[in-house]
Amino acid sequence: MTPKYTLLELNKDIQEKIKTGFSSSVWVIAEISELKVNRNGHCYIELIEKDIINDTIIARSRATIWAFTYRIIKPYFESTTGHELTPGIKILVQANVEFHELYGLSINITDIDPNYTIGELAQRKAEIIKKLEEEGVINMNKEIPFPLVPQKIAVISSQNAAGYQDFINQLENNSLG
Repeated sequence: MTPKYTLLELNKDIQEKIKTGFSSSVWVIAEISELKVNRNGHCYIELIEKDIINDTIIARSRATIWAFTYRIIKPYFESTTGHELTPGIKILVQANVEFHELYGLSINITDIDPNYTIGELAQRKAEIIKKLEEEGVINMNKEIPFPLVPQKIAVISSQNAAGYQDFINQLENNSLG
């Protein structure tokens, strides 16, 4: 006969099994799907894993980086990788896995390895370059003759972006007019 549990008993049993099974922190490889920082500085992340063949999501979980940890992790990650923690990048994080009978599963991120992301970004760049070479389009822009004095320039940017403002400043204030 199947055992009967109250919900609290079931959750306490799950809590004990997770506590025993994940008695120390674990390293997890995942992609950031969503990232939100609340006004208290806590960072809430949705982590996903995609199938390598058809790019569909095969696993999803929410994680938290508490404010005191996020204030350390964020600048370290960004200064090391040159990239912000944003959706779409793969990360390697150290996390504590916990279960609370009232609040459910918690994945609390305590550290991040920026070297993993650097390697992932380099690999993605190499794959894109290889694909462009295979398709014969990598040097297409070089085949177009460049006019001595360009007459039209397209800038794709937000009007408030710093890069756009720098571009406008150079046009208006360069020594050649």
